[in-house]
Amino acid sequence: MPDPEREASKPTADSLAAAASQAAKKGPPPVHLWDPPFCGDLDIRIARDGAWFYLGTPIGREALVRLFASVLRKDGDAYFLVTPVEKVGIRVDDAPFVAVDFRREGDRLVFLTNVGDETAAGPDNPIRVVRDPETGEPSPYVHVRRGLEALIDRKTFYRLVEIGETRPVDGEPWFGLASGGAFFPVIPAAELPA
Repeated sequence: MPDPEREASKPTADSLAAAASQAAKKGPPPVHLWDPPFCGDLDIRIARDGAWFYLGTPIGREALVRLFASVLRKDGDAYFLVTPVEKVGIRVDDAPFVAVDFRREGDRLVFLTNVGDETAAGPDNPIRVVRDPETGEPSPYVHVRRGLEALIDRKTFYRLVEIGETRPVDGEPWFGLASGGAFFPVIPAAELPA
């Protein structure tokens, strides 16, 4: 028989939003400092394209998505929404964010994500590219904050490739991207199309 008291204390999207909203009033939430009890999993999923779903339905309110994104944390390989009083697990299909644009600022590449975060690629926020072993298709990522990455969308990656350069890496020429005093290899130069 269900325990009504326990059912009433189960986290919901509304209770998380209220707690996150309260915490966000004081600036960016310090989710890395919070250690609330784990309250179970919530049926929230972030799709590969950056869309958020609750109970299988897209979350259409951008402000709510941004609020949830502000309290997102990665512990090991798992993702959680964390407030000062609760921690719930969610599913992430690939990366939790999508880099939808970038701009040059001096020698830095500054990325904008689908949830409004900006991150400057460099030693603390590296760019990495994973290639599908069967197709060779690249999946580029940029670190955003505290272990959270953004998948760089196709149009942005094509623009990045236009400004890429070839440099030696471990004695071999690599095509890659330079930002913030660091070089991020994308593909061996020998594999570049002619």
